[in-house]
Amino acid sequence: MDSNAVCWFEIYVDDMERAKAFYEQVLEVELTRLDVPGEAGDCPQPEMWAFPMGQRPGASGALCKMEGVSAGGNSTLVYFDTDDCSKPGAKVEAAGGKLQVPKMSIGDHGHICVAEDTEGNMIGFHSLS
Repeated sequence: MDSNAVCWFEIYVDDMERAKAFYEQVLEVELTRLDVPGEAGDCPQPEMWAFPMGQRPGASGALCKMEGVSAGGNSTLVYFDTDDCSKPGAKVEAAGGKLQVPKMSIGDHGHICVAEDTEGNMIGFHSLS
């Protein structure tokens, strides 16, 4: 494998406007509408809002709302890269989420904090300091 194992992620949501507001407030970013091209046939078409993408390391992804796919209750944890994970962690509750694990050391690998978003999804924030 010549690249990082993860190339894309989707965080499934039940209330797109609420989830979009949460992530934009906590991460201080603007999400962009992603139109799904082509014919879907019998498959439901998702509504997707992408996190900022660029020519930099790491995976990008989107919030996704799709008929028949509920938010929360999954076993995948996405970590967002930050300069100081305590900063977005401090914004979680004001944005409607729940801080589950405040900033903690993970030794030589930096620090993390873990939160629950407005849709019941567990997410993490990582920083080297």
